[in-house]
Amino acid sequence: MRVAIVHEWFETYAGSERVVEQILAIYPDADVFALVDFLPPDGRGFIRNKPVTTSFIQRMPFARRRFRYYLPLFPLAIEQLDLSGYDLVISSNHAAAKGVRTGPDQIHICMCHSPMRYAWDLQEQYLAELRLTRGPLSFIVRQVLHNLRIWDVASSTSVDSFVANSHFVAGRIRKFYRRESQVVYPPVAIDLFPMRRDKEEFYLAASRLVPYKCMGLIAEAFAAMPTRKLVIIGQGTEQKHIQKLAREHSNITYLPTQPQAALRDYMQRAKAFVFAGKEDFGITPLEAQACGTPVIAFNGGGVAETVRGLDHDEPTGVFFERQTTDDIQRAVALFERQAARISPEACRRNAESFAPERFRAEFADHVTRTMAGMRGLVASAKSERGEPRRIAAVRGGRVDSLVANDADR
Repeated sequence: MRVAIVHEWFETYAGSERVVEQILAIYPDADVFALVDFLPPDGRGFIRNKPVTTSFIQRMPFARRRFRYYLPLFPLAIEQLDLSGYDLVISSNHAAAKGVRTGPDQIHICMCHSPMRYAWDLQEQYLAELRLTRGPLSFIVRQVLHNLRIWDVASSTSVDSFVANSHFVAGRIRKFYRRESQVVYPPVAIDLFPMRRDKEEFYLAASRLVPYKCMGLIAEAFAAMPTRKLVIIGQGTEQKHIQKLAREHSNITYLPTQPQAALRDYMQRAKAFVFAGKEDFGITPLEAQACGTPVIAFNGGGVAETVRGLDHDEPTGVFFERQTTDDIQRAVALFERQAARISPEACRRNAESFAPERFRAEFADHVTRTMAGMRGLVASAKSERGEPRRIAAVRGGRVDSLVANDADR
């Protein structure tokens, strides 16, 4: 079976790229496609140093640094990739990858990290972040996003089966595409985050500093709790606001984005990890749990599926119901009263259920069942036409702004 894997773009190694890495572990002979590929030579190990077939955007002016500015061309570009020689096409999608053209004899399975958030329900938040809420440029961008929504729905009809990375995303797929999906949680590299039992007296928050992540909200909540220490790590548009709070309040320490080893060290030592955003899945709370660190999180999005609240026999964290400073403060106080119920071992066990091995097994099983079901439909159609009822043999012998903010999971 000839397999093609289509990813949005390759420029870094983040959440969606980790999913591609594990899909390649299932189908090591697969060919890889993307809109652009700007991975450095020493950063290609996760795609097995494979060559990547790219679109015409790869050769556009200033594409290396500004390829996201070609967003209006993404639908056209992805449709020009020639996948006609493949039996199975797997798209890794959060923007345009699912829009590849496939024929009636091909099976297309989409691993959907999220429908385009900036084109759908979070459009106004993204425009506000980019200061594009009004004016001529705002009108142009809104028209582009309008056209993208139309194309996004139209292209969803050519997908044979959707895989969602959380029940929250499955709901978004149902809302925007009117399609059902199978939930397969993304892989978490728990082996890179060893558990540590002894904790220190500080809380940790780490993410990009953009409005929908609510990192400023966390900093403001701790500014009103001077006896509780917070370390906040990240960079982005809210950086100046958070730096100002850190200067004014000695219990808040701000650090720019850290290397993985340093971030892991903070996760292992933190009393708890604070997470206030509404994410499609949210890998960092699981990485924290792998370190044996409890999570204090907003009860919305994918994190509600990956943290066990106090109503669980083995809780791994505490939830708050509204994204407000008061709710964060109450949640921290509740966590401190109930901390004895949350053990590092329970946090670790919960994180282990999201290991890469589990993802590979569930995703491969879904592909197998989908292909069997599709072949069964073909066989039934042939039988109804009076042709022999049989399933044909499998052919072959081989089994990154607006968009940047939507790319990491």
